[in-house]
Amino acid sequence: MLIVSCQQCEEKFYAKPSWIRYGSGKFCSPRCQHEAQKNGRLFPCHICKKQIYRSKNDQRKCKSGKFFCSKSCQTRWRNTYYVGEKHGNWTNGMASYRSILLKSGAPVACAKCKSLDKRILAVHHKDRNRKNNAVSNLTWLCHNCHFLVHHYHGEATGFLVPVA
Repeated sequence: MLIVSCQQCEEKFYAKPSWIRYGSGKFCSPRCQHEAQKNGRLFPCHICKKQIYRSKNDQRKCKSGKFFCSKSCQTRWRNTYYVGEKHGNWTNGMASYRSILLKSGAPVACAKCKSLDKRILAVHHKDRNRKNNAVSNLTWLCHNCHFLVHHYHGEATGFLVPVA
């Protein structure tokens, strides 16, 4: 047996001459062999700054140029980056009237029947123009009252006449 130096950690170890002849016997342990085969480098996590290893293949596949230590860090970044116009479902802000009314501080209750169940509340445009998202034009209505307002004249007076 020969005493050789590990190519990774420089530690001395015994290697058979046949191992050296066939190209083995370069590393003292499987752990050192694994470390020597790594071709990437360490990056800080974009959110928490924890050091993480990424191979050259992982670096090449990364579209954003940002690296994350876990799915939770990646999700935290994604939920702050892909909002508004960058969101995949963004369509010119036309559907943002619900969030506009929520942020306005208006009481979340039906304007007609005073129902407080958030599951059945919808936003109604008073002038029936869906492009006019001014807070003064928006109000909360439950689905039942919203249907009545749009399909029956005189809903407020109690005499319901269907819209022709």
